Amino acid sequence: MSLDPSSFPTANDPLGEALHQLRVDGGLYCRSTLRGAWSVSMPVLPGKMMFHIVTTGQCWLCIEQQAPRLLSQGTLVLIPHALGHTLTSDPQLTSTPLFESGLKRLSERYETLEINNGDELTEVTCGVLGFDQLAAQQLIQQLPAVLSLQQDELAHPHWLTSTLALISAEAQQLKPGGETIITHLADILVIQLIRHWLEQAPQASEGWLGALRDKHIGIALRAIHHQPERNWTVSSLAQECGMSRSGFSARFSQLIGNSVKNYLTQWRMNLAHQRLQQQRIPLIELAEDLGYNSEAAFSRAFKRVIGVSPGKVL
Repeated sequence: MSLDPSSFPTANDPLGEALHQLRVDGGLYCRSTLRGAWSVSMPVLPGKMMFHIVTTGQCWLCIEQQAPRLLSQGTLVLIPHALGHTLTSDPQLTSTPLFESGLKRLSERYETLEINNGDELTEVTCGVLGFDQLAAQQLIQQLPAVLSLQQDELAHPHWLTSTLALISAEAQQLKPGGETIITHLADILVIQLIRHWLEQAPQASEGWLGALRDKHIGIALRAIHHQPERNWTVSSLAQECGMSRSGFSARFSQLIGNSVKNYLTQWRMNLAHQRLQQQRIPLIELAEDLGYNSEAAFSRAFKRVIGVSPGKVL
């Protein structure tokens, strides 16, 4: 039975399949009240992203081998690739590691930080996020080292202004439920920032994201993503796209930089790796869920793509 392309986000939708998959996993948030001279270095957190929202005052963002960036009030910045970095009132100051700076944990997902070295006030809401869906991880890989968004960059900045104002108000009042409101609003802002980049950046029309938006190849990608267990072939995927076999194969390789067969196998094995990390599941069941008739064939493909046998992940 052929897939109905209308069941997926359209290929020219700037959110598309990848944004549909952006569901935050394992967020940790910190409300920082910083006065006077201060400098805090953020750790490298593999597999995670960090964001900072300046709700009052201003500060500098310093990343190795990059010029310092001034973050004014109303700026949202995202560091998507686990790069260590520093937030500071002055780039010339020696920084203190975050975990030695006086963090106070209020709950499993919420912390506060207060530094009082003077009168000038900066307030920043910071967060650590992860996205465990495979399509989301593909998107994250294509993001630049730093994404930032200021109110004056938007034609209609009211949504950013009002959201920042609400985060600031909740942080100051600390009413019951305020932690939940702040964390959910921060999640929304991060996704809005990624969406803004997708809509504005030329790089968002290249590579995997460009292929996802392609009116033909995007259908094939979403077919693979939604039904990895089907016995997909180059011919059957070409038929889904309404293309000839040779034309589809050539265009897929041109946009993705990989063959259809290799992409399908890699997608399946990365899904398998993800599921094995999340739960214990019989290998034969996992193999069948991903379109393999035998555990042995599945295990060979897994080791070829992931580098270890499935049993090493369990």
